[in-house]
Amino acid sequence: MLRWGRALRPSGRGGAPPRGLPGGAPAPGGTPGRPLRTAAPLSADILRELGLGLERMGQTLKEQLPTLGSIGGGWTPPGTPPGPRPPEEADVVVVGGGVVGWSVAYWLKALEGRRHGMKVLVVERDPTYSRASTVLSVGGIRQQFSLPENIRMSRFSASFLRNINEHLGVPNEPPIDIQFQPSGYLFLASPQAAARLEATVQLQREEGAQVALLSPTQLKAKFPWIDTEDVAVASYGLEDEGWFDPWTLLTAFRRKAISLGVHSCSGEVRGFIVSDEHRVPLRGPASATARIKHVHIHMPDSLEYQPVTCAIVINAAGAWAGQLLEAAGLPGRLCQPPLPIQPRKRYVYSWHCPDGPGFSCPFLIDTTGAYFRRDGIAGNYLGGMSPPEEEEPDPGDLSVDDDFFQEQVWPRLARRVPAFESLRPRGAWAGYYDYNTFDRNGVLGPHPKLENLFLAAGFSGHGLQHAPAAGRALAELVVKGQYESLDLQRLGCRRLVEGEPLEEDGVV
Repeated sequence: MLRWGRALRPSGRGGAPPRGLPGGAPAPGGTPGRPLRTAAPLSADILRELGLGLERMGQTLKEQLPTLGSIGGGWTPPGTPPGPRPPEEADVVVVGGGVVGWSVAYWLKALEGRRHGMKVLVVERDPTYSRASTVLSVGGIRQQFSLPENIRMSRFSASFLRNINEHLGVPNEPPIDIQFQPSGYLFLASPQAAARLEATVQLQREEGAQVALLSPTQLKAKFPWIDTEDVAVASYGLEDEGWFDPWTLLTAFRRKAISLGVHSCSGEVRGFIVSDEHRVPLRGPASATARIKHVHIHMPDSLEYQPVTCAIVINAAGAWAGQLLEAAGLPGRLCQPPLPIQPRKRYVYSWHCPDGPGFSCPFLIDTTGAYFRRDGIAGNYLGGMSPPEEEEPDPGDLSVDDDFFQEQVWPRLARRVPAFESLRPRGAWAGYYDYNTFDRNGVLGPHPKLENLFLAAGFSGHGLQHAPAAGRALAELVVKGQYESLDLQRLGCRRLVEGEPLEEDGVV
């Protein structure tokens, strides 16, 4: 602990020159029989400058030396990676610290039955979450999907969020408020798509979702601000639909998981070591498998990496889940077919319109694919649209194309909501979909050839809302060896191997 000396002040009382030592002895450095020469008293200006200098020196030391009481209590040399280093071994390594990864980690500890039984490590390469799909999403949750598994996951997640403090509450911490807005989703269908929407709603009702079908007349009566031209039918979610704060859910999962003993570190998994006894032979059967023995976690802003011995690896790397399986150390023939997950950039635009839809405004999906929702209660809105396949933007950065809003999104929204003709743009951002190019559905379950690798990625825009359910399901596979809460076997890798896609119509 640093101890500061007393402040400088004039020697002696009232600025008088110093005297000899007690007993009449001369002051050190003096000559016997001669008086000691003394400096003139320091002026107030000099003292003030000295005081300021000490303050600056103290501030510099505080910035360069460790904070008192900090974890570890030691100085961090320049170039040393921030945050805790990875342990040398873990039972489970979860690659990806987004909401799906932290959900898996939480459920692993919640289901294990005893504290400190399983050592779980979550690795996140972007600890600031500045590029994370989770926090850059618009936070929607809905029951209106066309695939039974997606509807069931949404229903599970809705129940989980409704009782979130029972699941993720931490003693002596404030209660969790995800700021849920239960305004529902509203899907509009053209005459060509009406029959398909009606069939989908029937399936949703069979799965227990509360969804209403509205004729154009009913739609206009409920939402007078909508232009119903070219709308044949609409579906409106009556329960467990709306939007919430993604950051709050992510931090709640993370906080609870850490309280249960989950470890975390900043870094990027760039390599694997396959165990020798399971190495694929040069000339072997096509069904040969292997196990991952180590993962190599590269430290941020450093050439260092830490090999971590592990029993199980969870690929929850989101938009980069496909690239992860191209990392060094994995035999190429074990990764066939390749995991068809890639980053797709999506823009979210914000605007103000004082005469726009009011508090009852739902999350509206237009017949053209454009969407918007209310953002607060002061006439602000968020919205966007997925581009055509042939016009996908470069995912290399998160820059925003403002012309896409002016030329593609705004005209569609203004046609559906005439009040939006006079909207005023406020801002925009971009985020990533972990887009499954095969069938736009999540890939969940064990890898077909890497025996101790499990996948939880490729949700194509609905990973946030399905994270509680997907995390529980995957943790059940790891801990109990089978699905119990939800049967999600069809979302496994088998469909990729056999080339049989599960089509989902409700991807926005």
